[in-house]
Order: sequence, then C-alpha cells, then structure tokens
Amino acid sequence: MERIASAQEFDQFVARHPRAVVKFYTTWCPDCRRIEGTYAEYAEANAHRAAFAEVNAEEVPDLAQRFDVRGIPTFLVFEQGRLAARLYSRDAKTPQQVLDFLNGALGQPATP
Repeated sequence: MERIASAQEFDQFVARHPRAVVKFYTTWCPDCRRIEGTYAEYAEANAHRAAFAEVNAEEVPDLAQRFDVRGIPTFLVFEQGRLAARLYSRDAKTPQQVLDFLNGALGQPATP
C-alpha cells in the first residue's frame, strides 16, 4: 500500500493503475484506527484486483478539498482514472462496512 503525500503523487498513482482505492484518514480519528488493520489486510490480499493507497487528509488538505472529503475515513475508488465509487465517513464506522463497500466496488473476490 502506498502512502500519498502530495496531489502530484496522487495524480500519478491514479494514472498508473487501472483500478485504485484511496483511503483518506487522520491520525487522531478513532474510526480510522478501528479500520486501519482491516484496510491494510484487505489491500494486501487484494493487490491483484486494485492498487491501494492512503492519504492523511490533514497533511494534504488540498487533495481532500479537491474530492470534497468532509469526514474521515473516506474511501474513493477510481476506474481508469475516474472516480467510480465513494464510501462516506458516516458509512465507514466498522470494519464490516468497509469490507462490504470494497467488495461491492471491486466485485466479490473469487472463491476457491
């Protein structure tokens, strides 16, 4: 998982990957801490389905503003560089909510 520290890095990341998931967070956010491990594990297990990154909304406020991130965590899914799905912070309170969104946005993973 990449950590994005500027709008330029973000633009390059999204352009470089056909499918990308970006989490906006802050270090003080309790919901962000609650889902942190879940997101990291999901990203690792699903690296073949999408590229994953995270952006500290306080460190890159212009990027958060650009995508109208008003609450954290917020998840954005990009397809071919275009915003395709968004999970607002009000719906990202639990690990299960995040997993349900990611599986819906990326398509359910294949079962063996």
